[in-house]
Amino acid sequence: MRIDKFLKVSRILKRRTVAQEACGADKILLNGKPAKSGARVKEGDIIEILFSGGALKCRVLSVKEVVKKEEAAKMYEVIA
Repeated sequence: MRIDKFLKVSRILKRRTVAQEACGADKILLNGKPAKSGARVKEGDIIEILFSGGALKCRVLSVKEVVKKEEAAKMYEVIA
């Protein structure tokens, strides 16, 4: 699954376009390297999102195309 779609489906970011813009501005790292919006995400990958006030680091636990709102948080675990 593409990283921009994963961030939207898992509800880490609200919209896919926001995820694409963040990737274009090098604010999303995949396994420590800047990620393009089309980068593929798999289980075990580490995603780091850089915000103006800090960063969110999480590990991908599962990759699903369609997820209920209640189950979205189970797709990842926050590391830092």
